[in-house]
Amino acid sequence: MAKQIARYVCQSCGAVTTKWSGRCDGCGEWNSIVEETPLSAGPSSKSLGAVRGKKIPLSTLSSKEAPPPRTISGMGELDRVLGGGLVEASAILVGGDPGIGKSTLLLQAAAQFANAGLKVIYASGEEASAQVRMRAQRLGLADAPVMLAAETNLRDILTTLEAEKPDLAIVDSIQTMWADNVDSAPGSVSQVRAAAHELTTFAKRMGTAVVMVGHVTKDGQIAGPRVVEHMVDTVLYFEGERGHQFRILRAVKNRFGPADEIGVFEMTGAGLAEVGNPSALFLSERGAPSPGSVVFAGIEGTRPVLCELQALVAPTPHAQPRRTVVGWDGGRLAMILAVLEARCGIPFAGLDVYLNVAGGMKISEPAADLAVAAALLSAREDTALPAETVVFGEISLSGALRPVSQAENRLKEAQKLGFTAAIAPQGGKISATDGMSLTQMGDLTSFVGDIFGAG
Repeated sequence: MAKQIARYVCQSCGAVTTKWSGRCDGCGEWNSIVEETPLSAGPSSKSLGAVRGKKIPLSTLSSKEAPPPRTISGMGELDRVLGGGLVEASAILVGGDPGIGKSTLLLQAAAQFANAGLKVIYASGEEASAQVRMRAQRLGLADAPVMLAAETNLRDILTTLEAEKPDLAIVDSIQTMWADNVDSAPGSVSQVRAAAHELTTFAKRMGTAVVMVGHVTKDGQIAGPRVVEHMVDTVLYFEGERGHQFRILRAVKNRFGPADEIGVFEMTGAGLAEVGNPSALFLSERGAPSPGSVVFAGIEGTRPVLCELQALVAPTPHAQPRRTVVGWDGGRLAMILAVLEARCGIPFAGLDVYLNVAGGMKISEPAADLAVAAALLSAREDTALPAETVVFGEISLSGALRPVSQAENRLKEAQKLGFTAAIAPQGGKISATDGMSLTQMGDLTSFVGDIFGAG
């Protein structure tokens, strides 16, 4: 019998080595490498079981087998992020910071799907059944026809699911599940990978939709190897700032709908409430126009969202000026500052620069470049932009302004909220809507000269 070679796995990034070391070469974490037994080392009698598949030619698939039907929960924001509803036999991974509201969201979703006629099992490895029931009473969901289970043994959970054959199973959380055929502690890379594999296989084999809750690391990524995210069909991140009442459910992967779609919820005493108009929420605390404040018309998934960008430029007492960013990419801010200095002759040396996306919103699209530049210039020149004006556009390294996608949807959303003017790049399929003036700029130099009279 061949001798099994010991392997050592980093519990942070999943890197595998043949010897132990104090520091992982992959991610740089200290004391994160643990010896683990390969999954194939255990005897076959300990396996959780598998069903041999049969080959089916693609040409013989009937129209009844594709596409899979969807179930509408009644929570419009959740259905939007899922791509139009819950798909049967799908595996969904939900991650988020501790205390952000993942369990609350899934308990409310379980009640909604159960009221819609689905058979739902909520398996918690972190709370007792009485604690889950107490939370359900606080949320007003005590009468929901949801079956509860408090268990961490994966074999027992799969046996229960095999017997009950639910339409939806929620496992909270995947890091607490323990597979007895894997010789490592719960929460380790091997355990998380094995548990996710077994639950995903069960979902495909039995036609049950499985939702798994995943913990996140200090960097905000779902804990465990990235292979878990590749296994599942949909990966959702539940985001939010502790100082703000709203939460954002963001799809970063979805095989059944658009990625980067968001759903917005508001945390209340009675649970999570849907926000039908997130733009109004993000702009609700905006006061009179002030220097450094610019409204950006963005797109999140298929939805236009307006938010406020705030900038502050002040002389620095330090030799190295500060560049502080909240809600945007710090590297892109450095690029905008370099373009303003190289192409427009506006230096920021000796000045501290602070940029914040109001309300805790996180922006990733490059269409915010022009709005960021406008906020920086407004703060530097101590000049407020005209009231009721939105800005969007991408800036190239040459200083040219590039058109962005879905410009008309951005303008329609701005007009809906009472904005009457917009500044955008030239080109692209864009036209002014009734009652809204549109100013188009070809490059950053003309924008600086026309709006601020500088450069």
